[in-house]
Amino acid sequence: MNLKQLSESLGLSQTTVSRALNGYSDVNEATRERVVETAKRLGYKPNAMARRLAMGKADAVGLVYPLDALDMGDPRFLEVIEGLTDALNANDIDVLIASAGKANELKTYERLIRGHRVDGLIVARTLIKDPRIQYLRQAKFPFVSYGRTQDPSAFSWFDFDNELGCRLAVRRLVGFGHQHIAYIHASLNMNFARQRYEGFMAEMREAALPVNPDWVKDAGFAPRSGYDAMRALLAAETRPTAIVVDNNLAGVGVLQALYEAGLKVGEDCSVIVYDGVPQTVFTNHSELTSVEQATPYEAGKKLAELIQGVMQGKPLSELQVLWKPSIRAGHSDGPVGPQSRR
Repeated sequence: MNLKQLSESLGLSQTTVSRALNGYSDVNEATRERVVETAKRLGYKPNAMARRLAMGKADAVGLVYPLDALDMGDPRFLEVIEGLTDALNANDIDVLIASAGKANELKTYERLIRGHRVDGLIVARTLIKDPRIQYLRQAKFPFVSYGRTQDPSAFSWFDFDNELGCRLAVRRLVGFGHQHIAYIHASLNMNFARQRYEGFMAEMREAALPVNPDWVKDAGFAPRSGYDAMRALLAAETRPTAIVVDNNLAGVGVLQALYEAGLKVGEDCSVIVYDGVPQTVFTNHSELTSVEQATPYEAGKKLAELIQGVMQGKPLSELQVLWKPSIRAGHSDGPVGPQSRR
């Protein structure tokens, strides 16, 4: 069954049938319903390529991925992509992941838009001041950011309350009696890392606890740098009794350094990792205390819902979503032990 045969069976022109199937407002509702019902009954399926050409649509949402990023080694990021893909595929929309070097990332955005290869974009790992978002706003191209910026008022985004997450982590450790708390974090030019850092610092102030600058380490997004940061803390004359790590990849390295040093996590040193660590990495420590957010899969589904809302022209008030984190208690933290300080 092709469009010509469907049109002949209805006694309508191919143009009318096509516009009815694509939801154009110049076709009255009764005709549209008759066309749709007949198409279903006769098993008509529109030619996807012809539909895209006719509608000027790519039926795809893009995500530009920097080549030197570490997300592809992060199971949580892959779960976000899975949720995004499943939700969009349900509406016959593909997910296009485009690789790009950081030096020419904006050029990749330009090519995707200029070539009409995508109908919308997801911007991940937002910066405090993000040129990608500035470009997309100026281009008036549909997008949703996975994370906010310093001023998130004028565009669509999905994010977690990062500041609250680190406040909860510090609050829990203080409740166990810890006063010597270290912080290992990602680059502070990324907005989520800045928010988490500010949450850590604010909660330490509220607890009237000093922050030792030597115990605040930038470890980026790599297990190796998390390992090096933890090794430096262990080599210090005075060790912290507790560690907060703001990302799961650095958290893997932190735990490895502690295990190699022969320390019992939760007894000799308390550790709370934002997002936990993959159980495939530390199968013997699946009960890690962590700042827990909604599952990455659900986050991906929410991003899919939001980008479709942007493309449908929904009001901005419905397209800015903030979810709250919580603490998932495990066995990696607890009261200050007799061997927790050297």
